[in-house]
Amino acid sequence: MSDYSADLDLGQGTRSFGAGADVAGPAARDFIALLKPRVMSLVVFTAAVGLVLAPGDLHPVLAVVAILCIAVGAGAAGAINMWYDRDIDAIMARTQNRPIPAGRMAPGTALGFGTVLGAGSVLMMGLALNWAAAILLAGTIGFYVFVYTIWLKRRTPQNIVIGGAAGAFPPMVGWAAVTGDVTLVSLALFAIIFMWTPPHFWALALYRQGDYEKAGVPMMPVVAGPGETRRQIFLYAALLVPVTLAPYWLGALGPLYAVGAGALGAVFVALALRVLLTRDDRPARQLFGFSILYLFALFALMLVDGLGSGVVGEAMAGSGQTPKTEPRETAQGPYGSVERERRMRGRNRALLAVLVALVSLFYVIAFVRMGAGQ
Repeated sequence: MSDYSADLDLGQGTRSFGAGADVAGPAARDFIALLKPRVMSLVVFTAAVGLVLAPGDLHPVLAVVAILCIAVGAGAAGAINMWYDRDIDAIMARTQNRPIPAGRMAPGTALGFGTVLGAGSVLMMGLALNWAAAILLAGTIGFYVFVYTIWLKRRTPQNIVIGGAAGAFPPMVGWAAVTGDVTLVSLALFAIIFMWTPPHFWALALYRQGDYEKAGVPMMPVVAGPGETRRQIFLYAALLVPVTLAPYWLGALGPLYAVGAGALGAVFVALALRVLLTRDDRPARQLFGFSILYLFALFALMLVDGLGSGVVGEAMAGSGQTPKTEPRETAQGPYGSVERERRMRGRNRALLAVLVALVSLFYVIAFVRMGAGQ
């Protein structure tokens, strides 16, 4: 496993740090905490937007199943991450109250919980939707656990840069749940989150540097120093803005999204510039907080623009690509089969939009109500 891991006993009877006390039965809130609901909120929202924007037709019930599979898969990765990182979680003030280091749950319980959820989510995605989406979901879970958590996190300051791919996959999974494939548009959604991740987490690391240093995690401020970290934050923020415009240049989204993304990007870069020019922690805290709102707002703009203009499907049709979920033939009626198909598609899109709004509202409320960072 790793030299950094503490007691690897997977038994159910004792804490993993030699506290000497029995682990009491974990409460339901401890299992919820294992899922990292604050992190999951962004994962679910971006995945749901990818699902809604994808060309093709998907029944709302299957859309619910797809979103739940992605949410459960993300939670499974978080649970396994907490199992592996229990030693450093016990050192860092931000994570000391997590279920395992706080002694409320045995390590083996968390590992088993995460493994079962991960396998179940992938299997359900494959059986209910398609195996392309299931393979992407499995890759997302595996990348987060094996590449980021076990390999990169404790070994290189580029852990967030490379490992950030795990958080960038969900929109591709949502897209593939509808189409069964990967396209340039879904890759653009991936690239946006991939470029957003480093400045987001390095802002956190700037004002939590002491925690990471104590735990021996080589985050950028610990290894390269705060000055270099500030420069890297500004560089990635500046590069992020043109990347966010890729869906517009690909013809998948319209001017509403382009203008909104440009305005949000200007604020993001301005805050990153303040981080670069200021030596106290306040700008870093502000950038970290805004970065979460920024990603939500950016994908919300995609949702509004895509549903309002319907240009995603037109762009796909113009490029000669056809969705895997071809429209079903319908009997002739008052509006004719084509018109009926269009009406059915519009109804399902509206239901999906309501679903995304409800799921998003739930996770935003959960995000606001969660006290300690996950």
